[in-house]
Amino acid sequence: MSQPAWRKSSFSTGPEGACLEVTPAPGGLILLRESDDPARVITTNPTTWSMFLASVKARPWAAPAALTTT
Repeated sequence: MSQPAWRKSSFSTGPEGACLEVTPAPGGLILLRESDDPARVITTNPTTWSMFLASVKARPWAAPAALTTT
């Protein structure tokens, strides 16, 4: 089995290296991990992931400035 191709957000540029990484998984699932603890992986589905992203984007006080709309 090949290793997943983890991607991190372009907003994750801090020197501490704590970044959220994501990759597709077999069966249409999505894997998530934090770069400073790569052994701990969370599995979710596209619906839940989309709802999470929509929630973050809907809260400008919690989202990075580049994700907010004016």
